Amino acid sequence: MSRGRFVTLEGGEGAGKSTQTALLAEALRSAGLEVVTTREPGGAPGAEEIRKLLVEGEIGRWDPISELLLYAAARRDHVRTLIAPSLARGAWVLCDRFSDSTMAYQGYGHGLGAAPVEAVQRLAIGDLVPDLTLILDLPPEIGLARARGRRKGGTRYERMDLDFHRRLRDGFLAIARRAPARCRVIDARGPVQEVQSALRNEVSRCLLVQL
Repeated sequence: MSRGRFVTLEGGEGAGKSTQTALLAEALRSAGLEVVTTREPGGAPGAEEIRKLLVEGEIGRWDPISELLLYAAARRDHVRTLIAPSLARGAWVLCDRFSDSTMAYQGYGHGLGAAPVEAVQRLAIGDLVPDLTLILDLPPEIGLARARGRRKGGTRYERMDLDFHRRLRDGFLAIARRAPARCRVIDARGPVQEVQSALRNEVSRCLLVQL
């Protein structure tokens, strides 16, 4: 049995990753593929417990290095218990956020830089890299307005200042420039179906599946 494909959706707050992941999964299942959808932080029982520590509470609850280590612990549990076994049996895994989010949020947003993030990532998950990363891009002002309109109070990250979210966007775009064979930047400002069409086109073209 051949290994499945690993597709990640990335982007700032309010970019629509969860909605687009669900729609893309529906299209892939209609093409006859087994699809596993998941998210980070979370996606496995232990990782979901760590998620609560990361997205809830006060903005200053953790310093950047503590955040980095918590994300690494959650990701290791997620990969070991869900992602790796699913790929091994030939399933396609669609993940709402993965390691690029750690680089963008902790490396760029919090200013840790690439070196510590890359070192911890290697320790946690080895050389696992997505086959395709779809970065949903939009100005942070738009994304934050969308995100804050969905829930009262918002997560820790949604409450962080606009400069943080601008650095975050810059980080995702820098990641895309450094890994052009893997990453595709999708304009997320348009209607849901327009964005979904762009995503499906990239998946079809890059991973050779008819959608």
